[in-house]
Amino acid sequence: MTCVRRMLQHALKVSGRSASPLVKWVERWAESASDLKRGEQAVKTLRDMPGPSAAGFAWDLFARRGLSRLHELQLEGVQRYGPMWKASFGPILTVHVAEPALIEQVLRQEGQHPMRSDLSSWKDYRKLRGHSCGLLTSEREEWQAVRSLLGKHMLRPKAVEAYDKTLNSVVEDLIAKLRMRRQPQGLVTDVSSEFYRFGLEGISSVLFESRIGCMDAVVPAETERFIQSINTMFVMTLLTMAMPRWLHQLFPKPWNTFCQCWDYMFDFAKGHIDQRLNEEAKKVARGEKVEGRYLTYFLSQKGLPMKTVYSNITELLLAGVDTISSTMSWSLYELSRHPGVQAALREEVLTVLNGRRVAEAADVARMPLMKATVKEVLRLYPVIPANARVITGKDIQVGGYLIPKKTLITLCHFATSRDPAIFLNPDEFKPQRWLDRDQGHHPYASVPFGVGKRSCIGRRIAELELYLALARILVEFEVKPDPEGCAVKPMTRTLLVPESVISLQFIER
Repeated sequence: MTCVRRMLQHALKVSGRSASPLVKWVERWAESASDLKRGEQAVKTLRDMPGPSAAGFAWDLFARRGLSRLHELQLEGVQRYGPMWKASFGPILTVHVAEPALIEQVLRQEGQHPMRSDLSSWKDYRKLRGHSCGLLTSEREEWQAVRSLLGKHMLRPKAVEAYDKTLNSVVEDLIAKLRMRRQPQGLVTDVSSEFYRFGLEGISSVLFESRIGCMDAVVPAETERFIQSINTMFVMTLLTMAMPRWLHQLFPKPWNTFCQCWDYMFDFAKGHIDQRLNEEAKKVARGEKVEGRYLTYFLSQKGLPMKTVYSNITELLLAGVDTISSTMSWSLYELSRHPGVQAALREEVLTVLNGRRVAEAADVARMPLMKATVKEVLRLYPVIPANARVITGKDIQVGGYLIPKKTLITLCHFATSRDPAIFLNPDEFKPQRWLDRDQGHHPYASVPFGVGKRSCIGRRIAELELYLALARILVEFEVKPDPEGCAVKPMTRTLLVPESVISLQFIER
């Protein structure tokens, strides 16, 4: 190992490259390889794995840190126990994995029908109400069938490009809304709330090919209630999953609130689905040709039961909103504090547009700094700070430990994406790190959309909406920090979101 390290350092020195991150990564890789080799001789069990006691972990969660600091507990876990440790979260035993090479080991053994975390409270609600499961909650062949159908419209680049006109109409309304919301000195307070509505309007346009009023001067009451239901449901998810089912009888409020939120979300989606399908049925009755590009129509034409259509569209509605809202907010937050990066990115956009003001899907391929900026934001602020897997087929070996099947494994993405052994100055916003070929990063160090079959199916649509919106905002405005604002930190609310309000100045160009 020492020989390899010295050779690498010498080679990098001669070439003038930065040695530190790559050398540290090689050291970590070698250690993982050594652990694996040793594991072949003496495999350890969960009993041998370090970790806090159930009482100690509960204290960290609820008293010392709080559920909003779950992402920070990843960093503490690495410092205390190393790259793998176990912890009990309520009735759930979890194995935490916080090293890219070990995450890769998990994902390469997940089998034909991988499961995310059990999301037990989500499934319990669906059983209680008689709903089907959607892509986020279904398993095995049921999940595979819908995933294959939607993949044709949501994962193929050419298919996704067809949505750019629909999304740009929503971007146009966002620009008008930002202008309307500007206070003296161009200040827009709580930009995350505007971007949340923008994200919901965008995904609704793709799902229904109709608008739900998020960008109106006054948002319809039913749409505003849907937004609040999503927010509350994610908060209640952590509580309901941490509570054994029998506690729901003694402390019914979290579970009842959780169910009420889901009730409204299902009703909201069902209303819009039925409305759109009734409109199409009337066209067919009149002998008109129907060419539905939007996803609700596509699913309904594939012979799926309507219960399956309702559940999948409901889950898709909420899945993409936080991705758009958080990533947009953090992107402009960081760009406002790094005017040099903002200027370079605006120059890239203007060069590609060549006199136009509205970007199209095909333009994005010629915007490497735009892609690097979003990638860096998602490294610093992954929307899902920890993904999870339940290995269902058989026991697996990871890092020298034998992990029994059906064990919940938490993949600590926040910890790996902030690891100084992988990313030089990991807490700094440096999009250039993704353009510099000399800076090698383990491919599993930052995977904000997941990897493999269970990766985010809405990734390409969400990215396209982000790219189109950021490009247009930079054409129209110079973005500056709130003169009276302060640094904003992330917090966990099932997803990773800004801890406090982000306000920014939008100065007309």
